[in-house]
Amino acid sequence: MTVTSSQEWSTRTFGNESRLPRVPLPTLEDSCEKFLAWCGPLLTPDELAVTENAVAAFLHEGGLARKLQAELERYNSSDGVESWLDTFWPYRYLGRRDRIALNANFFFLFAASGQSQIERAAGLIAGAVGYKRKLDDELIPPIIQRGQALSMAQNKFLFSATRIPGEVLDTVRAPYSDAEPGPSTARHIVVFCRGNMIRMDVLGPDGVPYDLDDLSAGLEAVKKAAANENPVGDAVGHLTTKARAEWAASRQSLIALDPANAEALDTIETALFCVCLEDFAPRDTQQACDELLYGDRGNRWFDKAVSFVVFEDGNAGINVEHCGLDGTTILSFVDTLLNGAPEEHSAASGATSQGLPAIEPVDFVLDEALRADVTAAAEAFAAYGAATATTTVSFEDFGTNQAKALGSSPDAFAQLAYQLAHKRSKGFTGATYESIATRQYQNGRTEAMRVVTPEVLAFVSTMDDPGADREAKKAAFHEAARRHVARAKECQAGQVPEQHLWELQLIHRRQGGEEPLALYETPGWLKMRDDYLSTSSAPSEHIQYFGFGSTSTQCIGVAYVLLPDRWNIYLSTPLPVADEMHQFAAKLTEAVLELQALLS
Repeated sequence: MTVTSSQEWSTRTFGNESRLPRVPLPTLEDSCEKFLAWCGPLLTPDELAVTENAVAAFLHEGGLARKLQAELERYNSSDGVESWLDTFWPYRYLGRRDRIALNANFFFLFAASGQSQIERAAGLIAGAVGYKRKLDDELIPPIIQRGQALSMAQNKFLFSATRIPGEVLDTVRAPYSDAEPGPSTARHIVVFCRGNMIRMDVLGPDGVPYDLDDLSAGLEAVKKAAANENPVGDAVGHLTTKARAEWAASRQSLIALDPANAEALDTIETALFCVCLEDFAPRDTQQACDELLYGDRGNRWFDKAVSFVVFEDGNAGINVEHCGLDGTTILSFVDTLLNGAPEEHSAASGATSQGLPAIEPVDFVLDEALRADVTAAAEAFAAYGAATATTTVSFEDFGTNQAKALGSSPDAFAQLAYQLAHKRSKGFTGATYESIATRQYQNGRTEAMRVVTPEVLAFVSTMDDPGADREAKKAAFHEAARRHVARAKECQAGQVPEQHLWELQLIHRRQGGEEPLALYETPGWLKMRDDYLSTSSAPSEHIQYFGFGSTSTQCIGVAYVLLPDRWNIYLSTPLPVADEMHQFAAKLTEAVLELQALLS
């Protein structure tokens, strides 16, 4: 990868996109070799042999895989294509057919502010509108990391971006697109309160932001207008919790029933973002996290890219639709919003007092069939949320500073602690996913890292070997940590197999191919991608907790905020394996203390 001097990078938000290096396209041989190395630790000798035979057939000269690779190479060199993953990402996210609520959207719980609900919401709106104004003029500074500019393309999905359900594949309605070139021209947001939806202007007729007092007055007016709880059957936001094809059918029914419904959808879809005002205060941090992940009561539009959720006590967070936005982009956005007083953000945006912002209810025309549909969606999602178990784990006196002092990469320490806890709680080492950011490339997003290596297996085995002394355990830890860091660097460099092989499979499907590809039915492919732990990190001093749902029936979602002096983790899993999750949490606490003592 060619590294440009940081002094040469453009200071405009999107000024470096075309100058970033392209994501490397691996060869078939490289990906297959790495695939076998990645899946091997999870397989029995017989399973590995079956997988190796399928890989050998996959690599056969003149075979289908060679044709798919050639097709991908042609695509990668086509005009207008910036990455061989440009088609992969839409199919990965927009192609999923289950619910995105809880299953795909993620959340951040912000640090407490001590503000009232109205003050907090007004401050978040002011900060977000100020961010948009700077983004429109490309004045958000591009991120430069270790001398390398990162892609800022995801920022185009922060405002007025909405996922639209489809029968086979979803789409995205967003600015900076062929349909809507350039920044969003919307001047409004949608505020949810007690299941009611209310449009509120946040920019005046001339595009100047309303000041904090105006925004506060507007939010008070919204709460007054939404004093009565909207009946469940009328709270159309519930429909966004449905599986995608079912929601697509419901959306078509809405549009067909009355033209007013198309106008209401347009208001929501073009809104800069949503603000969800809750009429209760969570009893504790875990409930706040749960409400941010899958709280409802018709008070969400899960298809919206960005929804701020503000509780009655002023605590707040964000729920994010994942198809165009990854955690690193949202962290930068949130850090900007929360770094500085609302008054500073408002003044910097050029906000002026303009009186009470225009507010207007967003009403849908519903018949009995649609009311029944909304009610059924509400009941089904309530049951789905109740079938999810969650908990939090917090280390108030351990963070990256302590890990480094112990001679370990902080992320390697965290991942090895997870592996040790999983082995002790479930009796085996299972497939583990970790997302690795790759924004140094054009349209770069993330790579899939598989954590379990032979060194990890040796480490967890040595830790529970009564014959292993302290030095043997330390050596096993450091060897596994070194391998973890090396693999993470391979992922950052795009030298990894999973997304490459997955895209070849998707090309085959998109072409309507019926010829079977045995590799994708092997124990190696199926076991490597059947997560027992799905992990991701979001480090920010402005974030208390980060969270997402599990990815399979036996998976524990592990979302963690690892900072210099603390480490907060939110765990989620299907209810049938709740006991295993709580056991994992307990074993994790023990493992962290044990590893600290071992390495001291």
